[in-house]
Amino acid sequence: MKLDARIPDGPLAQKWTKFKSSVRLVSPANKRKYEVIVVGTGLAGASAAASLAELGYRVKSFCFQDSPRRAHSIAAQGGINAAKNYQNDGDSVRRLFQDTIKGGDFRAREANVYRLAEVSVNIIDQCVAQGVPFAREYGGMLANRSFGGAQVSRTFYARGATGQQLLLGAYQALSRQVGLGRVRMFPRHEMLDLVVDQGRAQGIITRNLVSGELKAHEADAVLLCTGGYGNAYYLSTYARGSNATAIWRAHRRGALFSNPCFTQIHPTCIPVSGDYQSKLTLMSESLRNDGRCWVPKARGDRRPAAQIPEVERDYFLERLYPSYGNLAPRDIASRAAKRVCDEGRGVGPSGLGVYLDFSEAIGRLGESTVRERYANLFAMYHEITGESAYASPMRIFPAVHYTMGGLWVDYHLMSNVPGLFVLGEANFSDHGANRLGASALMQGLADGYFVLPYTLGDYLSQLKPGGVKKASETEAFWEATEAVQARTKKLLGIKGSKPVSDFHRRLGKILWDHCGMSRTKKGLEEGIQAVRGLRKEFWENVNVPGSGEDLNQSLEKAGRVSDFLELGELMCRDALERDESCGCHFREEHQTPDGECARSDKEFSHVSAWEYQGEGKAEVRHTEPLSYEEVQLATRSYK
Repeated sequence: MKLDARIPDGPLAQKWTKFKSSVRLVSPANKRKYEVIVVGTGLAGASAAASLAELGYRVKSFCFQDSPRRAHSIAAQGGINAAKNYQNDGDSVRRLFQDTIKGGDFRAREANVYRLAEVSVNIIDQCVAQGVPFAREYGGMLANRSFGGAQVSRTFYARGATGQQLLLGAYQALSRQVGLGRVRMFPRHEMLDLVVDQGRAQGIITRNLVSGELKAHEADAVLLCTGGYGNAYYLSTYARGSNATAIWRAHRRGALFSNPCFTQIHPTCIPVSGDYQSKLTLMSESLRNDGRCWVPKARGDRRPAAQIPEVERDYFLERLYPSYGNLAPRDIASRAAKRVCDEGRGVGPSGLGVYLDFSEAIGRLGESTVRERYANLFAMYHEITGESAYASPMRIFPAVHYTMGGLWVDYHLMSNVPGLFVLGEANFSDHGANRLGASALMQGLADGYFVLPYTLGDYLSQLKPGGVKKASETEAFWEATEAVQARTKKLLGIKGSKPVSDFHRRLGKILWDHCGMSRTKKGLEEGIQAVRGLRKEFWENVNVPGSGEDLNQSLEKAGRVSDFLELGELMCRDALERDESCGCHFREEHQTPDGECARSDKEFSHVSAWEYQGEGKAEVRHTEPLSYEEVQLATRSYK
């Protein structure tokens, strides 16, 4: 299969401008004749639905939560990047582009990343106009702070709740369109299948999570804005409801899945405290602006932090990466934390933790300033651990946080299935093998507010206005509905002895052990076999009580875990096939003498794109070559 990214011709800095000036348009009178489905109401979904409705399209918006405000975008606490250069410290669109390409270890599509950097400057103006309360300097200018992988301050923030405030801005824009009747909201509805007919996406099948009713929804185009698949690992910083079902069911209908092995491990999370846990909590990367990471120099030193003198502390990130220090990129900082813990120098009861110490910042700035910047994060840490980070260092350890892989899309954000668009974390397009901090919010809003309104119009202009067929009149909708019913009946009919959560927890351990921060050929092969065995056991022995005709959370979880069991194998297969180290994908066989990633650009400077072949059949791996016109491939260094 030849993958055409449909990247415009011309110089990199002019591609997006050229595209916008030559794109096909839909007249205002015709826009109201087209219907668009948007699945997901996080930043990408809410901004897309609001923007499209504002343009005049008829929009149906779906979320499985009771309100769009509960979307997981609220958990992106630290900030949003934009190349405004308010600090006059040398930032620019080109520098943000270069930092993002380098941060992703040269495994992202150049044209998409440049567009993201270019559009970033508009996002801040949009959000300020919506009333997002960004932090401000004394003189009234918007404030900025630093994030990992950058030597400039380009991150705009609202204390430690930036994602929440940005989501409220997008939600207000969405609510306005709901009030005007241009958006129909469907809360507590989960997408369970994509309907593809005559070679293009024409709708979805949903389940009402309260009543159990299955319903078909037709549309001229479908937008998936459903986030990432990190909950495959069970323990992660994702909300417990976050899942991969929408994108995985679309994959089973023909949409290619790209780079599934690229899973980001965030270095700044509260460590695991016991087997009873069902999720982990993120401490924002913004804390590493003022917090210093350290461990004892001596192995097995279990003294309280206050009793370890300065000369016996190893500020390992500052020692290993002096140019960036504690703001080294997430993949690099995570592996460094793992290494010192593997050496027996970890802190806390389990030894799987490092200190994030604010004593120097409190002494330099005063406790009041630190409270002003991070009070809600410190309060969250105290609520979970019972410890005050003002009095003693936080304890942190890496955890699964974000997925750079997702459905393959071209420059238009359309998958290989015509009419199926994928936005935000659900696609693969902008981050390569590692996402820089504060770039997730940037991508979600860029896709929804500023990219999709152009690219969707280009697609719809080729369709007859009002030409979408009723679901009840189309055989493809009946077939998809029957497939969902059959899967539900199969899950309910197993009547096994083990709960869904048992399989999910075991899958998470397999993936963490074999496809986590560090990977090997032998470990990945073992992981593939272990996932296959677990999936077989799931379909023979899972216990899903109740029926499919009313509220049934066990059934919801069973469907999502069954998808994770298929996706988990593909993650391991993709990691096995990518026989190099790059970004978050660290193969122990491929590392430099000082333990950093050793890429193989000749063999693997490409995007993997997996094609589903049917139940029980091996997926086929396709590739999209990555070519760089304005970036020179180099060994990534933050020393």
